[in-house]
Amino acid sequence: MTSTQSSQSSQPKISHSMAAVNGQKQRFWMPEIASYFVAGGAAGAASRTVVSPLERLKIIQQVQPQTSDGQYKGVWRSLVRMWKEEGFRGFMRGNGINCLRIVPYSAVQFTTYEQLKKWFTAYGTKELDTPKRLASGALAGITSVCATYPLDLVRSRLSIATASIPLQAKQALPSSSVMATSGVKQALASAYHTSSSSLNQMVSKRAELTMVGMTLKVMREEGGVPGLYRGLVTTAVGVAPYVGINFATYEALRGVVTPPGKNNIVRKLACGAIAGSISQTLTYPFDVLRRKMQVTGMADGGLGYHYNGAFDALRSIIRTEGLRGLYRGLWPNLLKVAPSIATSFFTYELVKELLVTP
Repeated sequence: MTSTQSSQSSQPKISHSMAAVNGQKQRFWMPEIASYFVAGGAAGAASRTVVSPLERLKIIQQVQPQTSDGQYKGVWRSLVRMWKEEGFRGFMRGNGINCLRIVPYSAVQFTTYEQLKKWFTAYGTKELDTPKRLASGALAGITSVCATYPLDLVRSRLSIATASIPLQAKQALPSSSVMATSGVKQALASAYHTSSSSLNQMVSKRAELTMVGMTLKVMREEGGVPGLYRGLVTTAVGVAPYVGINFATYEALRGVVTPPGKNNIVRKLACGAIAGSISQTLTYPFDVLRRKMQVTGMADGGLGYHYNGAFDALRSIIRTEGLRGLYRGLWPNLLKVAPSIATSFFTYELVKELLVTP
């Protein structure tokens, strides 16, 4: 056989091989990643909506002044107070932007985690051990945080903006002696301007209690776009171990709690609930620091503190509140985490199975 004949006979094999590779890439990149993304987004939206009242209560308890007389104390009592003061809208306050944030956040997180698992195991040729699961989860958490952090900050601001946390500084009222010595016209003019100013403030305040309004307020008062990333480093440092432990614990529990033949809904939900509770408890102080850093720039929040960085916040909290200050709001958070993570993993597995199964 001549070299020409040999090259001609090898061309169909090469083209066939390339077609197979291209077809494999197409199958790999399109349906699988799309299913991860859609399933992750659905999981995030479902999990956060279920526990929206507890999520808001956790944020309020994390950032309210310790010495305030009007503190939100106790889970049930605080939820009842929130209902009486703001109704159902108070329970869902900030949930719109939370879902707007959590859908891409969860979608990016699950998709990145699935892809990193394949990369760490060389697409199934190596074993996926615990360190690789932890690394995959940690990197997935950092990626999702960086992609959606401004929405998280704005959601935190909206969650506490309408809560009746007493202000540290009250507006000075005109004294009676000044009013007594003023003429009738001057008193009427003062009252008119005061009422007009109050009305304008109310209109402005209401406009700020929207996603767009709060975003513009942060950018206007806190240095533009960088203000939307206040506390990003602290958040990434806290989220990395949380997501890593969460995914690693969940997959480890699946082998024990949901063995073949015992793969029912209750067991699946139990895996997610236990994994979420363990990971959240271990990394909760980072979550407290994240919230403190996110709201420290609120000029009209009346929260009574301002930090110059994460380490300054950590030192200040330990000095004024002790180690207990790093776990404020943990109880309502645990009540939230168990159903939230359980719903998240269950919804993700369900939707992914529906999308992938032909």
